[in-house]
Amino acid sequence: MKKSIVLIVTVASLATLSLQSCKSNSNDDAAMQKPTAEAVNLGKEIGASSATDANAATTKNLLDAFKGETTASAKYLAYSNKAEEEGFHEIALLFATASKSEKIHANNHKAVLEEGGQIVANITPEFTVKTTKENLQDAIKGESYEISTMYPEFLTAANKAGNQLAQVSFNYAYKTEQKHKVYYEKALAALESNSVKTLPTVYYICPTCGNTYDTTAPKRCGISMTSSEKFIKIVNLVS
Repeated sequence: MKKSIVLIVTVASLATLSLQSCKSNSNDDAAMQKPTAEAVNLGKEIGASSATDANAATTKNLLDAFKGETTASAKYLAYSNKAEEEGFHEIALLFATASKSEKIHANNHKAVLEEGGQIVANITPEFTVKTTKENLQDAIKGESYEISTMYPEFLTAANKAGNQLAQVSFNYAYKTEQKHKVYYEKALAALESNSVKTLPTVYYICPTCGNTYDTTAPKRCGISMTSSEKFIKIVNLVS
């Protein structure tokens, strides 16, 4: 009987020790999960640093986009003159239209920069004018880069920075460049098939976002919802 009593007591003691051990581990886990003041402050510092980096990146992207669109506007105007000189009036009209559209993008980017307190210096565009075929190929290459790489990356950074104006300006250009690329591809195909005369001879530009339509225009811009009454109509090279 005495041996049995000892055994019962021993088992009970082990159970008590086991419960105490679990309770102790539970408290330790809770203590480990609770963030320290240092960790909280470090998190805040990292978050602030990340936001600062995102804002700096967006400012740089806006400056790069402003320079790129300003250059594109000047370049396409020169390409327009070259196309007209080579007897491709319809392609000249397309380039002239795109030039005005890119200028709107440049002005939008500049406005966002100035809203953020940045001073935007004037730039001197640098480019080379070649044959109309080569100029179209260059334009397609440029638009392809903007819609596949540049503007998607700029939009991601602007979203991370929480810069809504930059997001709007980048999106206006991004959406419009997708249409420009198609116009240039059709123009190049027409040039190669000797059917340039079949290309559009009337274009409309949204003054808000640069969105471009050929032949006819909707009641409102498909990107900015601007009324078509405000659209810029391009029917000749001096419009």
